Amino acid sequence: MNEVNCPHCNKAFKIDASGFADILKQVRDREFEKEVHERLEFLEKDKENAIKLAKINAEHTLQTELSKKDAELIAFKSQTDVLTGELKAKNTATVAGLKATIESAEMEKKLAVTNAVTTLEKERDALTGTLKNKDTETQLLATSIKEKFAAELKTKDDIIKLKDEEIALRKDMKLRLSTKRIGETLEQHCETEFNRLRATGFQNAYFEKDNNAKTGSKGDYIYRELDDSGNEVISIMFEMKNEGDETATKKKNEDFFRELDKDRTEKNCEYAVLVSLLESESDLYNNGIVDVSHKYPLMYVVRPQFFIPIITLLRNAAMKSLKHKAELDLMRNQTIDITNFEDNVNEFKKGFAKNYELASRKFHKAIDEIDKTIDHLQKTKEALLSSENNLRLANNKADDLTIKKLTRGNPTMREKFATNGPNDPSN
Repeated sequence: MNEVNCPHCNKAFKIDASGFADILKQVRDREFEKEVHERLEFLEKDKENAIKLAKINAEHTLQTELSKKDAELIAFKSQTDVLTGELKAKNTATVAGLKATIESAEMEKKLAVTNAVTTLEKERDALTGTLKNKDTETQLLATSIKEKFAAELKTKDDIIKLKDEEIALRKDMKLRLSTKRIGETLEQHCETEFNRLRATGFQNAYFEKDNNAKTGSKGDYIYRELDDSGNEVISIMFEMKNEGDETATKKKNEDFFRELDKDRTEKNCEYAVLVSLLESESDLYNNGIVDVSHKYPLMYVVRPQFFIPIITLLRNAAMKSLKHKAELDLMRNQTIDITNFEDNVNEFKKGFAKNYELASRKFHKAIDEIDKTIDHLQKTKEALLSSENNLRLANNKADDLTIKKLTRGNPTMREKFATNGPNDPSN
């Protein structure tokens, strides 16, 4: 229902589509009749002006011819009077001849006038016929315009009727189908559109329902395409959303962005596309392909008629960048090789450093042990040297030892040494 304001009382009232179409038809009929009436008046005035102009031209031409003939006749009469005066003396036959000449001139004058009038009448008749033809053309034009407007109005009425029937049919269909069934219908539509082009345009493509719910959620369809070498060219996670007009809670496209981005990430897809019939009155989503990458990366929202075009656009872009991806993969592999080489060198350096550290530690420990041994040997040497000195002193003391020194202060031992002969310590 549309709300309309009355131009006289400014009172608002509601009117449905059929009532609006009737008012529009009445306005168009009035405008058409007004336009036809103005056109006919213009043609009638044009015809009257043409007739008046033709009459004026005919009268002017006739008056000019009559004036010319009168002047000629007056001149001729003057000449005749002169000749008559000069020839009064001539015979009757000559006068009769002059009279005949005068009568002949009169006849020529009348004939000329008659011819002029006949010519003007023919021109008048021709002009009248032309005006009649114009009247006929005007009538035909008016009839043609009426028929054209009538056909256009009938066509528009038929279109409005078809639209009304289609709206009623869609309403009836939406009343009969549940929300889940409507969603399945959109999925089937997209799958049918894809399968129609699969054999010719998507021979290396995989497009199947996402039935893997191990991660807790799943999208509707996954699209993947490989090149001849088995390298992945592109992958897209699709979600199809529809909603009946009678659904109590209206959903927005934005309500499904987070879950779709999660499904894209978990299923390792490059792009995410929401095929949606939600927010049917939105100018943003009705204009075509909408990029929502400012909210979620590599995500688009499209209407069903842009389902195949979005695949084609993303696929063509991926094909163009495939060479660059191959070069990047080559560079990445080279980088990995270099990294592995550097890792091996670093591992060797690390092992070598560890072994060097162990060897160095054992070497220093051996040096310490040698230093300890040397210190111990030095102490032993000092002890031996000290022992040798003590032995020398002992030897010196032994060499300096005598019986006399031994028996000094010991009379008993002196007596014994005395009884033993020359070894007497007293000697």
